[in-house]
Amino acid sequence: VQLQASGGGLVQAGGSLRLSCAASGSTFSRYTVGWFRQAPGKEREFVSGFRSSNSAAHYAESVKGRFTASRDNAKNTVYLQMNSLKPEDTAVYYCAARLGYLILSTLGRAMNYDYWGQGTQVTVSS
Repeated sequence: VQLQASGGGLVQAGGSLRLSCAASGSTFSRYTVGWFRQAPGKEREFVSGFRSSNSAAHYAESVKGRFTASRDNAKNTVYLQMNSLKPEDTAVYYCAARLGYLILSTLGRAMNYDYWGQGTQVTVSS
């Protein structure tokens, strides 16, 4: 599967952005999908993910209540609605996928994903 992330940009603190990740090349509903981010000088960290095609989204504590992930298998696309953005949300955001499903304890581990999009930059100014 090929992944294409988009929707990043520059926004002021408190603003919103909506990221999209479009998949092609395979039956998207068969994949676990996650969002990760990486800030300069920091490790890649989990943001949100779906354990399976019809599961609810799970979130990192740092984004709970502010970010909402959704998935449209018919359109082969996942979304990340980001509200109340903070400067510490500044990072390159990546979508990732893995064939099959993951147990919850492994959902947030980047090493468990086989396919990655190119990333989209999100910059939040104070």
